[in-house]
Formats: sequence, C-alpha cells, structure tokens
Amino acid sequence: MPRKEIMSSTEDVEAIGTAGTAVKDGIINSLKGLNNIEAEIVRLVRNTVSNTLQASGQVASESFSITKDVVTGAISATEEVGTGLLLSTKSMAKGIVMGVGDVGGDVVAAAGQTAKGAVRGAGEVGADVAAVARKAVDGVIEASREIGGDVEEVAKAAVEGAIEAAGSIGNTAVKSVKDVLVGVAGGIKEVLNAALPKK
Repeated sequence: MPRKEIMSSTEDVEAIGTAGTAVKDGIINSLKGLNNIEAEIVRLVRNTVSNTLQASGQVASESFSITKDVVTGAISATEEVGTGLLLSTKSMAKGIVMGVGDVGGDVVAAAGQTAKGAVRGAGEVGADVAAVARKAVDGVIEASREIGGDVEEVAKAAVEGAIEAAGSIGNTAVKSVKDVLVGVAGGIKEVLNAALPKK
C-alpha cells in the first residue's frame, strides 16, 4: 500500500511537471505569435505608407493626411477585431515612420503627427491615453533608430505631438501623458525633459 502512494505521488509530480512544461511552451508560442503579429503590422503599415506616398508623388504634402488615415484605420481595426490598441499602436507608429523614411519624407514631422493621431484616437475610443502615447513614442523612436534617423528630434516631435493632442482631451490627460513620457527610453531623457513643459 505505501508503495502505491509513493508511485501516485511521483505520478502527480510528473503530471505537474508536464503541466508546467505545457504552460511554458504555450506562453512561449503565444509570445512568438505576438511578435509575428507586431512584425506583420509594421510591415503592412510601412509598405502601405511608402507605396501610397510613391504613388501620389507628393511626399511632403501627403505625409500628414496619410499618417492620419493610417492611425484612424489602425484604431478602427483594433475596435473591430478586439486586438489590443497598445499592441498595434507601437507597431503602427513604427511602420509609419519607416514608410515615410523609405520615400525620403520628413520622419520628424511624421513622428509628431503619428503620436498626435494616436493620442487623439485613444481619447475618442476611451482607451488609456497615456499608455497609447508611450507606445506611439516607443514605436517612432525604435523606427528612427532602425532607419538611422535623428532619434532625439523624432522623440521630441513625438512627445510634443502627444502632449498637444492630450491638451485637446483635458488637463488630466495632459498630466498622465507627461508623467508617462518623462520616463521614456534611456539615453534621450534630457531631450524629452527639454521638450516637456515645466508646469
């Protein structure tokens, strides 16, 4: 009888070990899936932006309206399919800046417009404005680093765009956006502090 209990407890340990491994593998596969989704959003947005700008032949004048359209489209998509707005915001912002960069457009202006559009859109759908602002800024900084852009100028434009958009939502939004952006990406803190109003 005691032997049976020992075996049963060993089987329990093995079952728990198997369950733990299954959970670990499931999480790893899910995270890989999320990374693939993020990469796909970046690729889709980047190609859409650069192809549209090339087709129009007016990179400077069209960048603003295309950025606005892409932000609106991404927010609408997340509402329809229930994908997290935060997940798509960073990838969308990164894709816009890379797409504008591909055709020689003004990535600094695109960064500002992207952050502004993301924050406004988040306010309209009742999402966490500060978290969306942070993801948009993270996305444009990441894109700028990858394409060899002026990271400090891009970061400054994005922060200013996010704060400006938050201003149209209300004082609480401005405060929460400022608070979350003060801690943004190391190495450019001084620039961000200079961009943030001192109030």
